[in-house]
Amino acid sequence: MDSDLLPLARPGIDRDARQRGRAELIGELRAQAGTRVVHVREGRVAATSQPDGDPRLVLDVAATDRSLWLYLGRDEEAAYLAAVEEASEQTSRRTDDPQGASSANYLSIRDVGWQLSGRDAALAATALALANWHATHRFCPRCGTATEIIDAGWVRRCPVDSSQHFPRTDPAVIMAITDPDDRLLLGHATHWPEGQYSVPAGFVEPGESLEAAVRREVHEETAVRVDEVTYRASQPWPFPASLMLGFRGRTQDREPAPDGVEISAAQFVTRDEVTRACANGSMRLPRPTSIACSLIEEWFGRPLPR
Repeated sequence: MDSDLLPLARPGIDRDARQRGRAELIGELRAQAGTRVVHVREGRVAATSQPDGDPRLVLDVAATDRSLWLYLGRDEEAAYLAAVEEASEQTSRRTDDPQGASSANYLSIRDVGWQLSGRDAALAATALALANWHATHRFCPRCGTATEIIDAGWVRRCPVDSSQHFPRTDPAVIMAITDPDDRLLLGHATHWPEGQYSVPAGFVEPGESLEAAVRREVHEETAVRVDEVTYRASQPWPFPASLMLGFRGRTQDREPAPDGVEISAAQFVTRDEVTRACANGSMRLPRPTSIACSLIEEWFGRPLPR
């Protein structure tokens, strides 16, 4: 599996980190006619449909009045900023302009990330990850003072103790586990709609290796003991701040036992069973944007039936 082919991991832009420390960077780029702006609102990005039906980010040059601006990087065509509509601005918009300040649709990249170009997917994932971090890390964890944004949105600094704080990324493992008959382990989370299934996943704990996290999560959720663990690929998942690390694993167990807390159902399935269940509507599998879909398709041997 090639990470560069996963929907949200495709190469897109030069992050141009060397320029972030220039205090005047955001102002200069906002004043330049060629700068493109990614608009972020409530965890979604502004996009429009193309004649072929695929979405494309709205990258206009409007001098949007936003309090949070972030530098995303550049390519051979332009430099890219993100303009993030913060909570106070959302309240004002709903009061004064119920239709919103723009006619663009704001879409979730969970739904459309796989349809975006590599550039648009990279811009959207980066913009959302940074916006989510800023929304939840406004205060210094040492003293509680409100922090200030520096380095074009990539650092928050405490004005009292000068400590610097950086965007958070939470590692999570996700794994395709097969039994001696090459059946795939799928589970149904307690909070999912009926019929929704996916492969096991979970966050890496402090002091834990990735391989240990794979074995622990699978055993905690399904009582299945994993032997061999093989890394496959990774993909950012900014909902709000995960990096999904994909693995394959083997087990000698054949009968999973769901924990009843996080997982209410678990089963090993054959390819024919997946085909029939998807066809009759009794099983729904992850959307194409997720690495879960890619891991299942790697085992399945072809695109999943929809």
